[in-house]
Amino acid sequence: MEEINALMQGFSVILTPLNIGLMLVGIILGVLIGVLPGLGGANGVAILLPLTFTMSPTSAIVMLSCIYWGALFGGAITSILFNIPGEPWSVATTFDGYPMAQQGHAGRALTAAFTSSFVGALVAVLMITFLAPLVAKFALKFGAPEFFSVYLLTFCSFVGMGKGSPFKILAAMALGFALAAVGMDTVTGQLRLTFGQSELMRGFDFLIAVIGLFGIGEILLSMEEGLNFSGKSAKINAKVVWETWKELPRYWVTSLRSAAVGIWMGITPGGATPASFMSYGLAKKMSRNGAKFGTGQIEGVVAPETAAHAAGTAALLPMLALGIPGSPTAAVLLGGLLIWGLQPGPLLFVEQKDFVWGLIASMYLGNVVGLIVVLTTVPLFASILRIPFSIIAPVIVVICAIGAYTVHSAMLDIWFMIGFGVIGYVFKKLDYPLAPLVLALVLGDKAEDSFRQAMLISQGDVMIMWSNPLVGSITSLALVMLFWPLLSRMLGALRPARA
Repeated sequence: MEEINALMQGFSVILTPLNIGLMLVGIILGVLIGVLPGLGGANGVAILLPLTFTMSPTSAIVMLSCIYWGALFGGAITSILFNIPGEPWSVATTFDGYPMAQQGHAGRALTAAFTSSFVGALVAVLMITFLAPLVAKFALKFGAPEFFSVYLLTFCSFVGMGKGSPFKILAAMALGFALAAVGMDTVTGQLRLTFGQSELMRGFDFLIAVIGLFGIGEILLSMEEGLNFSGKSAKINAKVVWETWKELPRYWVTSLRSAAVGIWMGITPGGATPASFMSYGLAKKMSRNGAKFGTGQIEGVVAPETAAHAAGTAALLPMLALGIPGSPTAAVLLGGLLIWGLQPGPLLFVEQKDFVWGLIASMYLGNVVGLIVVLTTVPLFASILRIPFSIIAPVIVVICAIGAYTVHSAMLDIWFMIGFGVIGYVFKKLDYPLAPLVLALVLGDKAEDSFRQAMLISQGDVMIMWSNPLVGSITSLALVMLFWPLLSRMLGALRPARA
C-alpha cells in the first residue's frame, strides 16, 4: 500500500504540461534513434544529455528515459522491414519478423513487436514498483562468478537450443570470441591481436559488425537473388492492429516467460541482448510450432521483443537502488544523475523520493505514449516496403555507412562494415548462423573479464562456479542447456525401449 501511495505521488509530479511534452519529444527522438543503424539508445541519450542540464532533474530524466523507451520500440522497425537490427537486442527479432514482412505480414509483425515491448516493460515496471527492496538485496549477491555464470548460461542455451548444426553454431561463436579479443586486455592492459595497427586498439565495435553482417550482407544477397529486397507492399490499418491484438493472447505463456527472462537479465545485469536471444531459444524449444521458427512465426517476434523491453526497463532498478548500471544506457543515465547532484543508491529512495517515484511513474506513462506513437506511425514505416529496391538499397547503404562512421568518427569503421558485410554474405551462402557470432562479439570480452576475475579470486579453482547455491544453480543449468541435444536424444531412445 505504501508503494501505491508513493506511485500516486510520482504521477502528480510527472503530470505537468512540460513533462508530458518532453515525454512525447523523447519518444519520437528515441524511435528515430532506434531506426537508424549505429545510433543506439545509449548513444542517443549521451548525445542529448547536454540538452537537459538546464532542466530540473525530474524533467531531464523523463526526457532521457523516454528516448530510451523510443529506441527500444524503434529497433524493431528496421529489423522487421529490412533485416537490419537498429539495436543489438533486435537481432533475434529478425529471425521471424523479416520473413513475416517478406510474406506480406509486416503490419502483424510490427504490431506484435510493439505490443510485446509494451507488455514486457509493463511487467518489469510492476516488478520495480512492488519488489524494489527484495531485488536490491538480491543484486548485492552478484560477484564475478555469478556474472560469468549468467553469460555462460546465455552461450550454452544458444548452442543447445539453436536451430541448425551445433557445430556450425560453435564455429560462428568461436569467430565472435576471437573478434571480441582484439584490442586492449582490460585485466592486464596489454594489446592483443592488433598486429601493430593502432586503429585496432579499440577492437571491433559490435554495432559496426551488426550493421555489416545484417545490413550489407542482406543487400549483397538480395542483389544476387534478383533485387527482390522487401517483398510486396503491406497494407496496414486499424483492422490489422485489432486482429493482431486478438491473436496475441494465445501466446500469454510465452510473454510471461520472456518477461521473466528479461527482468532476470536486466537486474543481474545480463542485458537486453542475451535476454532476447535466450527468450527466443526457450520459445522455440517449448512452442508447438518450434520447428517452424525462422519461417515467419509471430511467436518468434513476441518472445525477443518482450524480453528486450523487460530487460531494458529492469536495468534501471540496480542503477537507482545500488548505483550499479544494468545496461550501457543506464550507465549514461547514472552519469546524468551525478551531474545533477544526485547520488544513486539505497538512500536515493529516502532523500529524493519525489524524483525516484516520478521516474517510475514516467515508465508507465512513457511506454503507453510510446505504444500509441509507434502504432499510429506503422503505416508510415510499412510504406517503405513499397519503394523499389533499386532506390532503397543505395539509401540503406548510405545510412549504414553514416551509422558505422558515427560510432567512432573513423573512416576505418566503414571498411570494417564492408568486411563484415562480406562475412555475412558468405555465412548466409554456407548456411552458417550469424546470431551466435554477434552474441559472442557483444558479450565475449565481458564474459572473459568475469571469468578471469573469478579465477583470481579462487586462485585458479574452477569449483568457485559451484561455491554457493546461486552461482551453482546457474552454472548447472548452463551445462544442461549445452548438452540438451544429447540429453533429448537419450531420453528419446529410452522412451521407445520402455514402450
